[in-house]
Amino acid sequence: MASDLDRTLIYSPNALGLTMPDAEAPRLLCVEVYGHQPLSFVTETAAALIAELPSHALFVPTTTRTREQYHRIHLPGPPAEYAICANGGHLLVDGVSDPDWQRQVAARLADECAPLAEVRAHLIATADPAWLLKERVAEELFAYLVVERGLLPDGWMKELAAWAAPRGWAVSLQGRKVYAVPLPLTKSAAVREVARRIGADRVLAAGDSLLDADLLLAADHGWRPGHGELAETGWSAGHIELTEAVGVLAGEEIARRFTEAVGGS
Repeated sequence: MASDLDRTLIYSPNALGLTMPDAEAPRLLCVEVYGHQPLSFVTETAAALIAELPSHALFVPTTTRTREQYHRIHLPGPPAEYAICANGGHLLVDGVSDPDWQRQVAARLADECAPLAEVRAHLIATADPAWLLKERVAEELFAYLVVERGLLPDGWMKELAAWAAPRGWAVSLQGRKVYAVPLPLTKSAAVREVARRIGADRVLAAGDSLLDADLLLAADHGWRPGHGELAETGWSAGHIELTEAVGVLAGEEIARRFTEAVGGS
């Protein structure tokens, strides 16, 4: 079971989607603190379901977050035996990045993609300070910009994608972040490696963003929430189900679907 985290299983205050009357809102459990403040939540019902997932099948948190950002999250239940960070760039085994996987990833990126420094320089050179808020590099693997989305010029993303593609990179706009990610750097590749190592004969997956599309397509079955970039673009696949709920209740629904699919109660 490979699941994206942010806006799939866990939710920031702005993403909770609590549209019901306050008195009917679900009880929440904080699973991440950042800057001494609560940052990410699950419902208490989802927490109980997530805690039981490892007793039914291997549960693999799968995120674009860096390792440092991932380690801030404390999901209910035992620590994950395997986790995937940096969009597949790091495969954690008992919390530690696997060096063999790091070498494989580095070799593919060197062979198939333009250097990160070149792509980062292009991002900065073509960004306008009027809408650029931050620029960051994640794990020396990919780059992203934090932008004022409403001020992005028409056609800028299309021009950036056309520049990046022949250099072996993909770009996507997710919320306020513009990601530039090497094409071989995928969640699905890391999940396939985990499945190979444990001899899994079935992969279930969940995710909400454009960077989760490859993960969902590679799974035998999966779910996506009724919110997020995939929902906004109308993305679908025959073996991927759409949740009935949105917001934090979609995370609870996904945890329940995982449990049901692997024979839990």
